[in-house]
Amino acid sequence: MKIITIKQPWATLIAEGYKQYEFRSWKTKYRGPLLIHTGKAIDKEAMKRFADLNLLYPKSKIIAKVGLEDCILIDEKFNKKLSKESNEIYGTDDKRGLYAWKLSNVEKLNINEEIKGKLGLWNIEI
Repeated sequence: MKIITIKQPWATLIAEGYKQYEFRSWKTKYRGPLLIHTGKAIDKEAMKRFADLNLLYPKSKIIAKVGLEDCILIDEKFNKKLSKESNEIYGTDDKRGLYAWKLSNVEKLNINEEIKGKLGLWNIEI
């Protein structure tokens, strides 16, 4: 199955349904089921922003299965849409030129095994 490693708190925000888009500098033609893996790295500033949500932020774990629905090149119009949709989650910074991976059908998983992350989309057998 395809899997992607994402820093915390972003991975947990996806698993909890707060974040429907993941941003990457590269596009993918892949569509279908995708596991969300939490890396060891964290975004310290973002962790402070979301502290009031009282969520757990595990590291090196698979925490969700989602559907990768689309991969959208962010233009000016889509960038504005993201800011209007959720400033708190998506921020106000300019994301033009990045790709928004549209995620759907979030299913939280509880897999206790620690797994080392990788760059890009990778494959794993569960």
